[in-house]
Amino acid sequence: MKITELLHTKMTLSFEVFPPKDEVPMDGLLETLSHLYLLQPDFISCTYGAGGSKRGKNMEVCGAVKKTGHTVMPHLTCIGNVRDDIKQFVSEYIDLGIENILALRGDFPAGWEGTKGDFAYAGDLIGFIRAEFPGLCIGAAAYPEKHLTALSMESDIGYLRSKQDKGAAFIMTQLCHDVPAFERFVEQIRKAGITIPIIAGIMPVLVREPVIRMTLFNGCSIPAELAAIMGKYEKDPPSFTKAGIEYTVAQIHRYMAAGIDGLHLYTLNKWEKITEIVRAAGIDNGIQRKEAATA
Repeated sequence: MKITELLHTKMTLSFEVFPPKDEVPMDGLLETLSHLYLLQPDFISCTYGAGGSKRGKNMEVCGAVKKTGHTVMPHLTCIGNVRDDIKQFVSEYIDLGIENILALRGDFPAGWEGTKGDFAYAGDLIGFIRAEFPGLCIGAAAYPEKHLTALSMESDIGYLRSKQDKGAAFIMTQLCHDVPAFERFVEQIRKAGITIPIIAGIMPVLVREPVIRMTLFNGCSIPAELAAIMGKYEKDPPSFTKAGIEYTVAQIHRYMAAGIDGLHLYTLNKWEKITEIVRAAGIDNGIQRKEAATA
């Protein structure tokens, strides 16, 4: 099913996973997915490694998800990909019955100064895929607090508008702990004529050091409430995780109140705490979440 079809009927719930290393069996990820399926997600997204590594494992994961009857969305980046590669990859996804793709520029591997492919920007990749595969549902990434390399918020929004105009059907945001900043971002892009649905990416707060690392890597702010948790439980990991889960549940409710079209949780291939968060937030029934958010 196309993700846009779901977004027009309810607030979606989805999860991101990544393929295991080549030498690691698929069993662990398949077990994780079996537990995530119990939460009735509307779709699963799957990344792949820097520079196109783990491409085969990405295809294997997507095929496995598709075989269970669940909707899956692979990531596809500009990194190292020429037009013929992209056409081949997308054709293989379509042969698996996949109807959705998240098209990204991608992060440069260490030592790279460009994409080393035919496209330098995600908007151009989106336009190419739209022209070659007009029936595909294409998602675009967005950065509520501005992409690190963007000269200004206005220029970043301009690039996002270009992604929409070239064929993106929905937006998936990078992590953003600052909900007021997200709300300002939404107001700005709507004024700029960006009308497509928005899925908010949520990074659960579970382990202190990775939260700090991923937040800083993406140029995101750390709100006072989250900073207080980091300071209070610096040397108490179990208490940090407990407080972090409570914080994440509260964040989900704040995002729902902000009127988002979907929630996308970055699982880091873990299911236990994700299950706890989703059930504590009351969003595991897969039915009419938009109505529940305003009840």
